[in-house]
Amino acid sequence: MEEKKVIFVTGGSRGIGKEVALKYAKNGFNVVTNYVSSKTDVDALKSEFNALGADSLIMQADVSKKEEVEEVVTKAIEKFGKIDVLVNNAGVTRDNLLIRMSEEDFDKVIEINLKGTYLVTKAVTKYMMKKRYGNIINLSSVVGVAGNAGQCNYSASKAGIIGFTKSIAKELASRNIRVNAVAPGFIETDMTQVLSDAVKESIYNQIPLKRMGKASEVANLIYFLGTDESSYITGQVINIDGGMVM
Repeated sequence: MEEKKVIFVTGGSRGIGKEVALKYAKNGFNVVTNYVSSKTDVDALKSEFNALGADSLIMQADVSKKEEVEEVVTKAIEKFGKIDVLVNNAGVTRDNLLIRMSEEDFDKVIEINLKGTYLVTKAVTKYMMKKRYGNIINLSSVVGVAGNAGQCNYSASKAGIIGFTKSIAKELASRNIRVNAVAPGFIETDMTQVLSDAVKESIYNQIPLKRMGKASEVANLIYFLGTDESSYITGQVINIDGGMVM
């Protein structure tokens, strides 16, 4: 019987991250993920993965803390022996206009979104290099491509992820490790559900397909990039935004 592959998706307890983890679990992967909030129902999440036939390792860890990241990766290797796919999904927003943005809010977004991606990737990559196989998918954003008023910290972090992705794709290609980025636009989440109809209408007017994307649609793209179906794609940034940024 073929050994199951293993995915590590950061921030996989909710939103896009959870959708990605479930997509891989449905397709025969074992799952490693981390969460930050102590309110996370780990047993319920583990049960969801088990129901799909996936073994899982779920740990509380802050991706901006080197020691916590290394502990998760070490435990994952002890349990599963490898990590085949890494999805750097964990991220935060602290939106404000530049003139009103605190240094603390700027630093927090860079630390989680950009430094966190660096720390997790570095910790996982040494094991992928030994296996001479791996796929890394980093979550950027259309605002990392086009910018957005009131999000200079978030836009900077997501633009940084694009540069990071292209650089390590060049470094790791010789070891048969592919690295790509996904740049979602407006996606239906808990945050967008509370928007007024007027705000939603203004958003739809920016999108040629006239709707927000679904987390499952982002997960489908990330799953494709993590499999050998995309074996000749590396160093790319793929927008999934209904045509909002072209």
